[in-house]
Amino acid sequence: MLLALTAAALALGACARKTTPPGDTGVCFHVVPQKDGSLKYNKLVSTDSLEKCAANLEAMRIKFLTLGGSQQEIYGAYQANFLFLVKEGVMTSTSLEGPRYVALVRTGDGRLAIPGAMPQ
Repeated sequence: MLLALTAAALALGACARKTTPPGDTGVCFHVVPQKDGSLKYNKLVSTDSLEKCAANLEAMRIKFLTLGGSQQEIYGAYQANFLFLVKEGVMTSTSLEGPRYVALVRTGDGRLAIPGAMPQ
């Protein structure tokens, strides 16, 4: 009986809704959460790497801040991966609800770099 309940709980957990980004090849999106909980995907640029997508999102974020915006953290998407630009750097995940992994870190002067690329 306990085994059946455990199996049922695992099955329900596996069916939990996961929000996944579009998988368009080479397209970098700016992702905007909507009031109804949905996401709006705005095409930003065509690029050949996740790092270049993150750099374009960072440039957009900085431009908005210089124009008086207040959004410090933004979302993006590139080839079926979400990008989360946060104060520590850029995190990535295959779903909005899933675990996030470090893609880029901020240097002492705020630039983005590949982890381990900067001398200690």
